[in-house]
Amino acid sequence: MNILYDSRLTADKRPFGAVWAGQPCRIRIRIPADCQARQVILTAEGLTVTLERQGREGDYDVFRGTFSPDTPGLYFYKFHIWDKNGDYDLFQAGRGTNIGEGALWQLSVLPEDYAPPETYRGAVYYQIFPDRFAKSGQCDLTEKLGPYTLRDFDTFTPAARDATDFAGGNLRGITEKLDYIANLGTRVIYLNPIVMAWSNHRYDAADYMRVDPMLGTEADFAALCQAAHARNMRVILDGVFSHTGSHSVYFDKFGVFGGGAVSAGPESRYYKWYDFQHFPDKYTSWWGVDALPCVHELDPDYMEYILGEQGVVATWLRRGADGFRLDVADELPDEFLAALYRRVKATNPQAVVIGEVWEDASNKVSYGVRRRYFTGGELDGVINYPFRTAILDFASGKDDGRALAETVMSIAENYPPQALDCTMAVLGTHDTERVGSLLPDMNARRAAAFLQFALPGSPVIYYGDEAGLTGGRDPWNRLPFPWGREDGQLQQLYRQLAEMKNANPALRTGSVRFEWAEGGIVRFIRSCPEQTLFCELVRQTGDFSVE
Repeated sequence: MNILYDSRLTADKRPFGAVWAGQPCRIRIRIPADCQARQVILTAEGLTVTLERQGREGDYDVFRGTFSPDTPGLYFYKFHIWDKNGDYDLFQAGRGTNIGEGALWQLSVLPEDYAPPETYRGAVYYQIFPDRFAKSGQCDLTEKLGPYTLRDFDTFTPAARDATDFAGGNLRGITEKLDYIANLGTRVIYLNPIVMAWSNHRYDAADYMRVDPMLGTEADFAALCQAAHARNMRVILDGVFSHTGSHSVYFDKFGVFGGGAVSAGPESRYYKWYDFQHFPDKYTSWWGVDALPCVHELDPDYMEYILGEQGVVATWLRRGADGFRLDVADELPDEFLAALYRRVKATNPQAVVIGEVWEDASNKVSYGVRRRYFTGGELDGVINYPFRTAILDFASGKDDGRALAETVMSIAENYPPQALDCTMAVLGTHDTERVGSLLPDMNARRAAAFLQFALPGSPVIYYGDEAGLTGGRDPWNRLPFPWGREDGQLQQLYRQLAEMKNANPALRTGSVRFEWAEGGIVRFIRSCPEQTLFCELVRQTGDFSVE
């Protein structure tokens, strides 16, 4: 007989998953009676809890304990047991236990005031790569950084991975298509970078305070936000703060602006933002990309420029933005993230902060540091790439359902429930192959889309996926939207799924529990105080139901 403890059973651990500092957490462990257990403690670094024997259930002695951790953080725990044969440590083994070796259980303890905004929990997103979505008229390109090539939007085909190749999509084009976006059931628009930059992707900021001339003006951005808000939609921006462009006001490698770190040298205000090993030609850059010099995020002047009361973040929020998706959040120091979060909430308490993290964000280690995205109250949510991988593997037949269920329940256990609801549930993005290319079979595509919308999180429609766009990695995943050539069946599928998500509180904020996950069939329950839903999906046919 094995010792029984499963942290996902509320009979063994209540509440399920993360807890807030000061919140009671109740633990139950069952030990075979013939072991004659005398004492049981739960132990972790900074935490020791004694469990008391409280009766018997069948052939098992039951030990229970209640504790209320005061300090936010991650606690990796095990049990230490004394019985008739001596004493030993008890570890996790799958969903069961093992004596002497195994994994530790994880408990996420959150700050008492951690509360991601309700508006974004389970909201449907629409992601737009601005150069390729829609174009209206011609913007004033007098101050557009060059060299560049502007091609015809309707016939644009990338000849190569050329950052200077533009289709000319702009903010006015997006504004004119807001009714289309709203009719999909969208509640949030996420824009890839719009600040002045040299490239078409604009992850190489040239001036954080300006709209890129190819996209329009500050007035165009304000008009977009105003029109979106009138349709009950929010607009969030891509915040790229781990690096700038080399062709920028700040670095000024080519001497275009004057006063930059290179053009003015050590006398420049911006010189200390960067890490020069040999001035001016050898410096730290993002993943070795010469055009993307890294910044010292904790430099006091950089912090003030980005996060001050009149800084970049507050300025864009005052212009109408409703939050930020933070590029490469795992390359931003915790101190920077915490300060950014405070600035966002001080400027607009209902704004959202989402981080780009590709792994389980609750226990992520980057550059040798255990990150505090949730336990430090630094992010409202992340991009849920673990769900993406699990969904695509199931829909493509690589997984029969068991790995999907394990991934979902592991993330659900480790993340704060509000943060899980705010995670951006993606299938395709500007960084990945389009889902239409990964899953050409329509049944598989329907299965993946259903899971994206029915599981916890905020589903993100990458512009054009709903219209039938296909494509591999950059630049083929960034083709212009096929206006007038859309796949009507796919559009109807996404409208149906968004309507399902928006209409059911259990799908937006409810808990998740799997009843079956095997043989290409998954059944799970989404439940909240107002509603309980039974969801079923058969992969082979793409058929799904919600009751």
